Amino acid sequence: MEAVNLRKKECKIVVAVDESEESMYALSWCLGNLISQNTTNTLVLLYVKPPPTVYSSFDAAGYMFFIDVITALEKYGSDLVNSVMGRAEALCGKFSGNINVERIVGSGDAKDVICNTVEKIKADTLVMGSHGYGFFKRALLGSVSDHCAKNVKCPVVIVKHPEKI
Repeated sequence: MEAVNLRKKECKIVVAVDESEESMYALSWCLGNLISQNTTNTLVLLYVKPPPTVYSSFDAAGYMFFIDVITALEKYGSDLVNSVMGRAEALCGKFSGNINVERIVGSGDAKDVICNTVEKIKADTLVMGSHGYGFFKRALLGSVSDHCAKNVKCPVVIVKHPEKI
């Protein structure tokens, strides 16, 4: 009977990042605790932009103004993505392990985009930060990490920021 090697030579870890300190802490925790020096690691930084707003019709003058507003909002969104990914990549740059970093930017409802992306790329692990919302806020807003933990097939690590514990 042949022994089965349970340790993989390649590991794909998805880290959901956003503007929060919690997500950057989760990334930092992941780099220090989940990345192995003995494997080839692919770290996928996943940022989810909110779904586009539904726009109503305007007269010609309102439409011209509206186009400028939409353009400004799209530029702000792109700048925000670049800022968050830049911060995340800077954290990864400080790590000395064998790591390949990939960027994925999705758009839509965060919980759906995260779950779909994890399944699509066949991730080995999903890492997320926890905002530490209380019962009422979580009941009103829902918990993205809770939804993902229940719906993805790979292990999910939810990292709490030590100041939030």
